[in-house]
Amino acid sequence: MKKITIHTDMIQLDQLLKWADVISSGGQVRILIDERRVYVNGELCQVKRKQLHPGDIVEVRGIDTLQIVGE
Repeated sequence: MKKITIHTDMIQLDQLLKWADVISSGGQVRILIDERRVYVNGELCQVKRKQLHPGDIVEVRGIDTLQIVGE
């Protein structure tokens, strides 16, 4: 599990995936969501701009698992 540090109270899902180099463009997140590969805290996520906070865990099945941590 990769830990991703954010310097704000929250980050949007699409921004996080770009920040963590999981995707190279925001449009790619829609493909992952449509393929039902994105899970936030164990639940299927279908919102491209879902707000994430420190402590949240994002799993992109077949690619990576990310844990958000604050500063």
